[in-house]
Amino acid sequence: MSAIGPSVSSVRRESFSISIVSRAELSGCAPWTSTFADQRKDYRYYEILDDTLRGDFEYRYFTIVDNNGRVRAIQPFFLVDQDILQGLGVERIHWISLIRRFHPRFLKLRTLMVGCSAGEAHLAATENLPVDTVAETLSNGIIKQARSLDAQLIMLKEFPSRYRRVLHCFLQRGFARAPSMPMTMLDIGYDSFDAYMTKALRSSTRKKLRKNLDATAGISDIRMSVTDDATSFVDEIYPLYLQVFERSRMRFEKLTKDFFRQLGQRMNDKVRFFTWRRGNMLVAFSLCMVQGDSLYAEYVGFDYTVALDLHLYHYVVRDMISWGISRGYKWFRSSGLNYDPKLHMGHRLDPIDLYVRHTSTLANAIFRLALPWIVPVRYDATLKLFPNYKELW
Repeated sequence: MSAIGPSVSSVRRESFSISIVSRAELSGCAPWTSTFADQRKDYRYYEILDDTLRGDFEYRYFTIVDNNGRVRAIQPFFLVDQDILQGLGVERIHWISLIRRFHPRFLKLRTLMVGCSAGEAHLAATENLPVDTVAETLSNGIIKQARSLDAQLIMLKEFPSRYRRVLHCFLQRGFARAPSMPMTMLDIGYDSFDAYMTKALRSSTRKKLRKNLDATAGISDIRMSVTDDATSFVDEIYPLYLQVFERSRMRFEKLTKDFFRQLGQRMNDKVRFFTWRRGNMLVAFSLCMVQGDSLYAEYVGFDYTVALDLHLYHYVVRDMISWGISRGYKWFRSSGLNYDPKLHMGHRLDPIDLYVRHTSTLANAIFRLALPWIVPVRYDATLKLFPNYKELW
């Protein structure tokens, strides 16, 4: 943020409070335009979500205000009707489905979620307002604010595990922590993709991967291109995104065409669209973002009429990693799910956490006990094969 504030030591002697504002009320608010400036998903990303993913989400913003009434930081949040058993699978909630025939909203709660509706979350700290002050201020006031919005549940959605110490203040106020489906990270600090395969992969994995890549290499008319703006071909990539979305067992946000369009137009410094064409037909795409020494694979799309036969998943990943290596990136990071191929390619889990509290003290006592048993992480067999699985907990 550009606003000049006191030193960290004097900040801790000040008192802070939170209030709620709308997107319109952020206009002209200087702190907002520097929010998450050190992250790939800065304030522009949140504005794009507010503009393009309104369907099931109500976007709001907490202002962190000092005792002089000055806004010192902005923390985004949103409201959503959340099925707290989402992701467990029909086979595990059969009896719940029977109850919902008569009570459709059973265990579906209006939820206040601090964070991002399409990605992991961060605290909106600044050089003048340290992260522990932001966390403490939010934890002090958030239950009252949630009740004012008729939210029954409060969730800090998908905060990286490095926040655990800072967010301990939420645990002291009755929140429970549990792992969300983790992101993954792969060391790509090699001279080439071949060097990565030789040095990082087991011989059996390397042999299988080469076999899959060789099958695709025989299709001579597949070509990759990379751009920072998808406006001209958004009508082509969106049906491919929907094919992947519809096949996913776990769903939260459903992106729109306008999301892809605006992301390239407003954040082309951080966005890269990879596309693969077979002749004139688009067969795959990947939306990636860049930050520091990392290339982030955010969303993919495939034409499944050809994708499985052509082993396009491995082909696409190979091309993205090769592109990243050639431009000096050291890490290839990926959003959650599709863990089996990532396990064999040497990814490590990158834990992200949920912090959850019911606004009713009595209901929360029950919910805290139940939470670790209703998160999908507990039941994913592939995750347990990763060497750092225990870090999730």
